[in-house]
Amino acid sequence: MKLSTRDTRYIKTVLYVMVFLLSLGLIVYISIDTFTGVDFLKNESYMRFQLLVCVVFMTDFFIELFMADDKWRYMRQRWFFFMVSIPYLNIISLWHIDFSREVLYFLRFVPLVRGALALSIVIGYMTSNRLSSLLFSYLAIMLSVIYFASLIFLEKEQPVNNMVPDYGAALWWACMNATTIGCDIYPVTVAGKILAVILAGMGMMMFPLFTVYITGLVQRYNSRRGTTMFSAPLKVKRSDTGDYKGAT
Repeated sequence: MKLSTRDTRYIKTVLYVMVFLLSLGLIVYISIDTFTGVDFLKNESYMRFQLLVCVVFMTDFFIELFMADDKWRYMRQRWFFFMVSIPYLNIISLWHIDFSREVLYFLRFVPLVRGALALSIVIGYMTSNRLSSLLFSYLAIMLSVIYFASLIFLEKEQPVNNMVPDYGAALWWACMNATTIGCDIYPVTVAGKILAVILAGMGMMMFPLFTVYITGLVQRYNSRRGTTMFSAPLKVKRSDTGDYKGAT
């Protein structure tokens, strides 16, 4: 039985909201474990929750694949989101595969990539035009990256960098690098230096999007009003008197 366009859109919206909410749950777990120094591989509650989240993510992938008109095209475009939905940490823990703590910590953030897609789609549904959807989706993803970068920076830098005494310093560092202003806190680890480059690059990408968004707002305002915003009246010289009068 082929679903109608309305039913397909409704099912996808429910799935995206579910994926987004589960991603928020992962963020809460990761934040608590980072702040309290909990070994997440030994935290059975977190491992069960991440397994549940990954199962839901993979189920969402196959449901959307079933509803897609061109299934091969869907596979080609979305295969990456299936790969990031695999519960790598649970597989590593079950098979007792030996990885460094740094690699395992980064693997915790892999499922959140799938949540970022759901976030951008939900925001797209809530905004009125494509330009607004692009700006707000990128802004939400950028804020998420700033938060994740601050957590990773705290995890990697605090043990070896006396300029990072607490999370407040890590968050300040991430925000200042994202705005491309820079900060008086300098990373000393490889992970910290890589994060500094990523944050600066995302920050530089944000300013052109914001400029295009404001330009689009002005153009829509002009098209509705039939006038030009910020335009000054022209001075037209009258040939008979030599006086000037305003003209639009």
